[in-house]
Amino acid sequence: MTYYERYLNGETEAVYEEILSLGNKAFQPTIFADIEKVLIETFQRVAYNLEILYEELNKIDYLFKTQFEGNFERPLHKPLPDTGSLLQQLDKAVEPFGFVPISLKYFYKIVGGVNFVWDYETNDEIRWPVADPIQIVSLDGLVSMISDDDWQEDIRQYVDDEDYGFAFLELAADDLHKDNVSGGPPYSLKITQEPSIDSDLINEPNNTTFIDYLRICFENCGFPGITNPEDEQGFREFYDKLKPQMKKI
Repeated sequence: MTYYERYLNGETEAVYEEILSLGNKAFQPTIFADIEKVLIETFQRVAYNLEILYEELNKIDYLFKTQFEGNFERPLHKPLPDTGSLLQQLDKAVEPFGFVPISLKYFYKIVGGVNFVWDYETNDEIRWPVADPIQIVSLDGLVSMISDDDWQEDIRQYVDDEDYGFAFLELAADDLHKDNVSGGPPYSLKITQEPSIDSDLINEPNNTTFIDYLRICFENCGFPGITNPEDEQGFREFYDKLKPQMKKI
């Protein structure tokens, strides 16, 4: 069977392991055509899962932001009308350091953006503290960030630093900053030296790739910091209702 057929058959994790093991071979036209079907299916499922979670969180009066300074603060939004041109800007800014992983591009093309962080400015009694709600910066927010005059200079310092040695894109706050508590560095996606299907998400506690991070988020119904639903008041009911509805990625 093709990767796509196997993915539909339930071999989601195994398919991605094999795709990542291909390296540059994944971009051979005959192979990538199959992989692209997998990517489209994956991020359609991501979009579906996020919509289901968002609707239920609204029903239980989870406190999302309602006054937005930009798309990056919206709890959930569809792909932006200018996604194509924004991705071109992203590629151009990243070009001196490498390549934007394809996974992130498909997220922005098919999903859009997500920010399930509690609105602590309105109510600092966070419903599920340190739950690490899923958050991926909007594409226009990311492009604005890397378009800053200091970004390339700052990233160059990380590339030249022996403790890092690579460039990255900041995608989300860490679990403590999401709760308005001083924490660590942002969850960031490695920029790769060669074209890649996916890449490592650094500073995130699971030490994994971007797609696997999304998988972990849905295993925990959007709140991967809650490792034991029994210990979080009210979360068990939410989890039991939504978990069966999550599509595997």
